[in-house]
Amino acid sequence: MSPLFWRNRSTLSQGKTNQEIGEFWDNRDLADFWEKTKEASFEVDIKSEVTYYAIEKDMSDQLQEIAVQKGISADVLIHLWMREKLQELK
Repeated sequence: MSPLFWRNRSTLSQGKTNQEIGEFWDNRDLADFWEKTKEASFEVDIKSEVTYYAIEKDMSDQLQEIAVQKGISADVLIHLWMREKLQELK
């Protein structure tokens, strides 16, 4: 993360760089600052999963070339093709 990540954010460490912030927390315990923290809310989708499969370089190059021609990413092209093939096999 760049130092810009911390711009306009409250930080207990008052560090100006990620390194300074890291060094601050390397030597301290959050329990000592708990009363100065704020509640945070966020969602986590634990059902999502990404699995990577190895393919030969020449196949990857061909996929990339076709994806560029179609104006989509190679990932999207692979998903579309795999979805089509899986539907055929059902």
